[in-house]
Amino acid sequence: MDYETVIGLEVHSQLNTDSKMFCSCMATYQEMEPNTIICPVCIGMPGTLPVPNTAAIRHVIRTGLALGCEISSESKFDRKNYPYPDLMKGYQISQMDKPIALNGYLLVEGASGVTKVRVNRVHLEEDVAKLMHKSTNDESYSLLDINRSGVPLMEIVSEPDLRSADQARDYLTSLRSILRYLDVSTANMEEGSFRCDANISIRPFGDTELGPKVEVKNMNSFRAVHKALMFEQKRQINCKKNGERIVQETRGWADQDGTTFSQRSKENAHDYRYFPEPDIPPFHINESEVVELQKSLPELPQARRNRFKESYGLSGKEAEQLTLSKDMSDYFEQVLLQASGDNDILNAIAKVISNWLLGEMTRLLNERGQEISMVKITPVNLIELQSMVDSKILSSTMAKEVFERMFDTGMRPTEIVAKSGMQQISDESTLQKLVEEAIQINEKAVEDFLNGKDTATRFLVGQVMKLARGKANPQLAEQLVVKELGKIKME
Repeated sequence: MDYETVIGLEVHSQLNTDSKMFCSCMATYQEMEPNTIICPVCIGMPGTLPVPNTAAIRHVIRTGLALGCEISSESKFDRKNYPYPDLMKGYQISQMDKPIALNGYLLVEGASGVTKVRVNRVHLEEDVAKLMHKSTNDESYSLLDINRSGVPLMEIVSEPDLRSADQARDYLTSLRSILRYLDVSTANMEEGSFRCDANISIRPFGDTELGPKVEVKNMNSFRAVHKALMFEQKRQINCKKNGERIVQETRGWADQDGTTFSQRSKENAHDYRYFPEPDIPPFHINESEVVELQKSLPELPQARRNRFKESYGLSGKEAEQLTLSKDMSDYFEQVLLQASGDNDILNAIAKVISNWLLGEMTRLLNERGQEISMVKITPVNLIELQSMVDSKILSSTMAKEVFERMFDTGMRPTEIVAKSGMQQISDESTLQKLVEEAIQINEKAVEDFLNGKDTATRFLVGQVMKLARGKANPQLAEQLVVKELGKIKME
């Protein structure tokens, strides 16, 4: 029997705010010494009063609007009680029945086409402290860093509309891109500002009832999410085929082993004993403020992707890759602003610039561990480099070398070429002398040509390039070699 996979995702994203969710402690804790950014509110000391961060609330509203959600006119905070060691006060301030945003959707493009993934809700809560597990030869123990406790955390809960690990990865990529366009979160999975819990089950094709749900945690990259869901899908199918019962539980992902492992049973619903947060009254969201926040939304990835295809003639794949990062797509358009010409010329330039950014630029960013915002190559200098290629001053190989030096130094391409003597030889009289020399010292290749061997021509062009130390214009060199060989054949 064939089975269908059903996946729903819960994404937690830390918000870009100056202060924490309910106190004035600063929210940027990553580079700080453990337990140096805390106050009585962070740890829930008796007599303290939490005060909601209005910037965080606005971030959630903007995210909800970008996802096509309804924005609640009234919302409230609730206490979610659970006894985990990373929550010192024994409860988390979250939202249960009146989230800020609900009933939205996200269109996800992938290899299988476009999938509409419904978004159940977007709500706001506080992050928990960080447990650090240590082990020595004698003992194992855990340490607690409270710096993260209280950082604004937005949770985005999807409906179980995803049907494969590929779709789940595409959903996360699209969602992260939106959050970064909105500038509400750094959405960096490796740093923990974008975290995902996946709920996965299987059922026979054609069934509408959901099977036992397994929650998978501890995934810190898109690759890990994909691998964990692939493993869990196979595990559950094997359980069915072997007549074993699938237990509803929480499982962790062991990246080093490539397997999931049981953490705790969820056969019975966990009783979090939610009740309204007594120290924070319900709050109203004015329609006029929602309208103003709607106007503040930037051009979102899907809209920009469509515009790039229509305005610049880019392929769907090129437009998708360029618009995943707002900074990358902004840089792309800044470069095009330096160019001039009619639509056909601009489209041709757009194609070339896209190749630079998705090729050499992306390669160097990955190798150097940098973001596009850190790049030293100015849009003007990139257009200048391409002009040198178009005018045959540089070959494509030379241009890549110049590009890398520009990336590292920020120098203009003309400066780099002048200092290195890298300019391509396109002077016909100069190349003619090199062609004659190559033919003179390679009599065997000339003989092969006369005997009908086509490879002899390519060999002689290579010899010209060697004599020119790679600087010869290859097209012109080939033309001159063919012309000179033609003369020899006529003699």
